[in-house]
Amino acid sequence: MSKSPRGRGALILEGLKKAYPDAHCELCFDSPFQLLVATVLSAQSTDVAVNQVTPILFKRWPSAEKLAKAEPSEVESALSRIGMYRQKARNIIGLSRLLVKEHAGQVPDSLDSLVSLPGVGRKTANVVLGVAFGKPEGVVVDTHVQRLSQRLGLTAESKVERIEEDLMKLFEPEVWELLPHLLIFHGRRCCTARRPNCVACSVQRLCPSAFDAEDVGRKAVRPKRS
Repeated sequence: MSKSPRGRGALILEGLKKAYPDAHCELCFDSPFQLLVATVLSAQSTDVAVNQVTPILFKRWPSAEKLAKAEPSEVESALSRIGMYRQKARNIIGLSRLLVKEHAGQVPDSLDSLVSLPGVGRKTANVVLGVAFGKPEGVVVDTHVQRLSQRLGLTAESKVERIEEDLMKLFEPEVWELLPHLLIFHGRRCCTARRPNCVACSVQRLCPSAFDAEDVGRKAVRPKRS
């Protein structure tokens, strides 16, 4: 095993690439705008749940120009199957109006412009920059990426921004877009939060948490009130 953190990171990357050659963003979309909206909707919701509501949403309001003019109550109704649907309806209508007003209805390809939109943080912006434009300005860190980065020994940090900094130091910019997809695929299919399948893990020999990973990278369980 390589003793260099970057060398070990490279071996982990190659192992995950072999295991998941089809790793990709699993949100359904037909344009940068639709990807932006779907990613905003995915906050504290699963991709599966978002993909169930976006076909109807995008059929009625496929562009920023259309969604900017939508009635909030109608958008809320279309999103009612996912969490925080009222707030998310306000956000996607608000970002659509700002796109029309300041960007001619087009999704900007810079981090600063994206994070100025309602409901768009650094993670969402980097999803769009990476998937839609192929030029992320950082590494997307969701719950899967956070958990696996800690279990695989890629970081000792617990805060998202610190984890992202560590990953950006370990990996070259040309893999910043692919890396989170690989970690997310592995997190969903093998290194799950509960009962990770270490026996089947493609990078088991590189993992310092192998066969003792369940409590690594998971949020502490809140004690029940008596």
